[in-house]
Amino acid sequence: MGAAIEGYIFYEIAALLVLSAGLGFVGLLLRQPLIVSFIAVGIVAGPSVLDIVHSDKQIDLLAELGIAVLLFLVGLKLDFKLVRSLGPVALVTGLGQVIFTTVFGFLIAIALGLAPLPAFYVAVALTFSSTIIIVKLLSDKREIDSLHGRIALGFLIVQDVVVVVAMIVLSAIGVGGSGDTALTDVLKVLGYGLAMLVAVAVFTRYVATPLVTRLSRAPELLVSFAIGWAALLAALGHYLGFGKELGGLLAGVSLASTPFREAISARLSSLRDFLLLFFFIALGASLDMSVLGESVGPALVLSLFVLIGNPLIVLLIMSAMGYRKRTGFLAGLTVAQISEFSLIFMAMGVAIGHVPETSLGLVTLVGLVTIAASTYMITYSHSLYDWMEPALRIFERKNAGSAEAAGGMPVAKTCDVVLFGFGRYGLGIGAALRDGGLKVLGVDFSPDAVRNAREHGFDVVFGDATDPEFLAHLPLQSASWLVMAVPEHETGLTHDDARHALLRTVRDLGYEGKVAVAAHRESTAESLIQAKADLVLMPFRDASDAAARLILSGGPPPGPAVKDPHGQKELSA
Repeated sequence: MGAAIEGYIFYEIAALLVLSAGLGFVGLLLRQPLIVSFIAVGIVAGPSVLDIVHSDKQIDLLAELGIAVLLFLVGLKLDFKLVRSLGPVALVTGLGQVIFTTVFGFLIAIALGLAPLPAFYVAVALTFSSTIIIVKLLSDKREIDSLHGRIALGFLIVQDVVVVVAMIVLSAIGVGGSGDTALTDVLKVLGYGLAMLVAVAVFTRYVATPLVTRLSRAPELLVSFAIGWAALLAALGHYLGFGKELGGLLAGVSLASTPFREAISARLSSLRDFLLLFFFIALGASLDMSVLGESVGPALVLSLFVLIGNPLIVLLIMSAMGYRKRTGFLAGLTVAQISEFSLIFMAMGVAIGHVPETSLGLVTLVGLVTIAASTYMITYSHSLYDWMEPALRIFERKNAGSAEAAGGMPVAKTCDVVLFGFGRYGLGIGAALRDGGLKVLGVDFSPDAVRNAREHGFDVVFGDATDPEFLAHLPLQSASWLVMAVPEHETGLTHDDARHALLRTVRDLGYEGKVAVAAHRESTAESLIQAKADLVLMPFRDASDAAARLILSGGPPPGPAVKDPHGQKELSA
């Protein structure tokens, strides 16, 4: 009997994987993000269509492990200094969005004919945004380390705390606890959370680096430890009442200071993507299509509120705090959907008897619409911003950008070269130009890259090469060269759109110097030459040509040691 059940589960998983590959390919042909395709797999495989999803416990287990690994990888890249610097905007924006959505969502639900208590449940459910989906989308776009990505992650963590508190209170009510008991439960979980933070801090300070260094001698063991550590703290977080998500996040944070965090992240990224497939399948399979028909009208109204109202309040708050409208807009788009927790929260309300099944169906339909729509909004956020930029000018304050430069160096009044992109390639170019006697002003949208470049003595500021307002504040007229060394896949746009946008914008601003742009594809290089770029850099081709010349010439002549521009070692010249 056991073998038969195991065989059945294997057949079911195999069918889901084949269906995922098939619908994923169709979605790719239709230029749809894979997340939408995977949710569609859940709907097609669920009870409303093919009804092949029956191993709910096994699929949920894989989904929960995927969530733990995903949040572990996010925590692995967290920088405490950056989190502290973004603390105010994360807290104010997160709480502001929750309060705004709850108040106005309640009023809209009442206007749609819901009773006060179900209306309150619906309003609270609309406040939760899906950390899993947002982190996955930003990671795919390589924007999780950008300024707006870090801010979004900050206020999503604030939302997660609100989710935890709401569910703790609801659980206390569900088991018949009084208000005093609910308060006691909340205080107990907060105490557990504080104790776990202290334990993680001690582990990070005294144990993490020596332990991981020892485990790194066997790479397979290091991966097994990382997965086990993420699962352990996620399970502990769930057991103590503050959620698997925060537990997995703390597991990653505890290893973020070790020298092997990049190696761990690289090895677990494929496993994360595979496991998250089951999360999206479970999400799609949970959508009960039979109860959604009568809620279509109200669901569309509430969906528009979430898609427009949530980004708008984030944009307003960040504008008031001194952020540019571009940063506020891109961060605001991340909250234009509701979360899987919204459905769980409503299901808890149904179980308690506070809300009817129709309210759960309403929120389910809102989730389907907003998750699908916001996926496109985040995926094409830069193009959407370019289209809406004229209407967004009313959100630009006189001190716009002051918060983004807070704690950093002021923009230099003069420079010889403006260099966009301070990854390893850009850092090497900057070091060579500086050694040649040129004054370099650096620009990067990644706080990590900015901090690293400043540690190497460069004058670097936060900024985006595709933001015309930001470019207007740079000392372009004093620069003889403008160099864009950002890899194509990190622009957030299509392969050469950012480069063409940069060329057009700087010429419109009256820049008369020369422009050098890095490209990895021949087609991109050809288009940039046609767009009048003065120099197109091909990092891989140029490096291979230089290597071939050295080999043909018998190698470089002996000479003094040359310092590595990254400050890691000395190279023989």
